[in-house]
Amino acid sequence: MALSKSRRVLLKLSGEALGDPQRGTPLDLNRIRALAEQIAEAARQGARIAIVIGGGNLWRGGREAGLELDRSISDVMGMLGTVMNTVALGQTLKQLGAPARAMSAIGPSPWVERYEIARARRALDAGEIVLIGGGTSNPFFTTDSAAALRALELEVDLLLKATNVDGVYSADPKKDPSARLYTELTFDEAIERQLRVMDTAAFSLCADGDIPIFVFNMTRPRGILEALLGEGPGTRVEREASTSC
Repeated sequence: MALSKSRRVLLKLSGEALGDPQRGTPLDLNRIRALAEQIAEAARQGARIAIVIGGGNLWRGGREAGLELDRSISDVMGMLGTVMNTVALGQTLKQLGAPARAMSAIGPSPWVERYEIARARRALDAGEIVLIGGGTSNPFFTTDSAAALRALELEVDLLLKATNVDGVYSADPKKDPSARLYTELTFDEAIERQLRVMDTAAFSLCADGDIPIFVFNMTRPRGILEALLGEGPGTRVEREASTSC
């Protein structure tokens, strides 16, 4: 996959990427700094980067605690968690000397400014890393959907979906050792083969808006840096693909 380093990309991270589940730490400073170092390096090399982070490290709807909350209230709490993650990564990027701007679809607060499409576009053009928290600002939508929506609004050239596997497989590779890794797929092929690339709403937004998706393994050494620069292995899903494995 070749991607101009001056073009816009949107990186979708899970909230769990910022924590250490084995230690029960929802925000792990070492992991956050390791992520920030790769993102900052990609920005220095010319990548124009927007970032949407989930909130699962901080809030899972209260299921673990046995809480029963109205779905809309639970989702608002999750959106607040994404803002916390946005601030954590944004401040770490700034500590590394990277120009970062934290925005939120809910708020504002002293730490994040209100998300506005035109302002975010100008920041990307100026070489700033734009982090956007708060989901879509509406309950009942995942942060995958928020990432797809922001990708369309910011007119990015590629949506990068960070996971802990090497891309999109024919089956769950953790359960089926014979599962095949696809390197390229069309949106239609992903639908026909019932491959879960992103949630249905997010996938539909990308397909309708013709925003290619690149699914990659962020746990590989330099995995995020390579993906941001258009390098490294993974699965590219787009309107037309030349080949598929």
